[in-house]
Amino acid sequence: MNGNLATRKKTRKINVGGIEIGGLAPVSVQTMTKTKTADVKATVEQIRRCKEAGADIIRITVNDKEAAEAIGEIVKQSELPIVSDIHFNHVFALKAIEAGVAKVRINPGNIGSRERIGLVLKAAKERGIPIRIGVNSGSLEKDILEKHGYPTAEALFESAMRHIEIAQDFGFDDLAISVKSTSVPLMIAAYRMLSERTDFPLHVGVTEAGTLRAGTIKSSVGIGTILAEGIGDTIRVSLTDEPEREVETGKEILRSLGLAQRTVEIISCPTCGRLDVDLMKIASELEKAVAHIKKPVKVALLGCAVNGPGEASEADIGIACGRGEALLYKRGVVIGKVKEDQLIETLLREINDF
Repeated sequence: MNGNLATRKKTRKINVGGIEIGGLAPVSVQTMTKTKTADVKATVEQIRRCKEAGADIIRITVNDKEAAEAIGEIVKQSELPIVSDIHFNHVFALKAIEAGVAKVRINPGNIGSRERIGLVLKAAKERGIPIRIGVNSGSLEKDILEKHGYPTAEALFESAMRHIEIAQDFGFDDLAISVKSTSVPLMIAAYRMLSERTDFPLHVGVTEAGTLRAGTIKSSVGIGTILAEGIGDTIRVSLTDEPEREVETGKEILRSLGLAQRTVEIISCPTCGRLDVDLMKIASELEKAVAHIKKPVKVALLGCAVNGPGEASEADIGIACGRGEALLYKRGVVIGKVKEDQLIETLLREINDF
């Protein structure tokens, strides 16, 4: 961990199709396809785009007979480990396990009886597939909701612990846990409680966070707070937008906390009246250009001579702009002066050569 972040809690480790979750493995980023699962071509294409955006794991709903029939072919074509998302019908979970998914997510509040859960756990154990117990404030079990009156952190925790105990009764503990809510304070409290009292790896997220702008803010506050406290092993940002945007937001949350692995980090000033170049355009174009570069390089884009030279010199590569040009820094040393219209090309060359 960097700076003043809490030391990460070491949890149990599970393996999702070659991606380790827990045990101090790097925090992974997940998303979920938004195509109809039965449309294999569209789903596989969306998976490909998510991988390019940096996703580590992809979740797919298996919600009907057509989806259950398609999941096997999707698993064969996917470049990412697939988690099957199951609600209401345990038979679909069994079919997904048979099709070779890397993990199964079940919602205890709606999956059915203890016996049905046991059948899913038995099949998963035989295949060596982990299970995520996904508790949501919007679908708590009726008796737990009646006991607490409304969704509370204690209710989410109680639901999770109930199903952890059921799994362990069946001799299954290859588990990840999530306790999500649309309420940021509620999910923070629930994850803190779960982290204090268990050592299972935690899948962290704010469920149904909203549109790109509002959902990014809610997710960043909720997920970021938990990660900054050393809690959390994998994350999913839930946005009413394309899944690639969820991945990008998740990556930025990790990057902001120094938890991202092998990515280009761009630091750019907010700009003000002292600015004499189009830094907003430069930052936007550079961000797009480096999106797929897998290299841990910190790049600073500073707009003027007030903070620019100092902050640019602290990055791996940096520019401090003046009127129509910029000083170019590399490892704290000025290595040249670059015209504004050549900045993107020059920065990309320096990043690739770094």
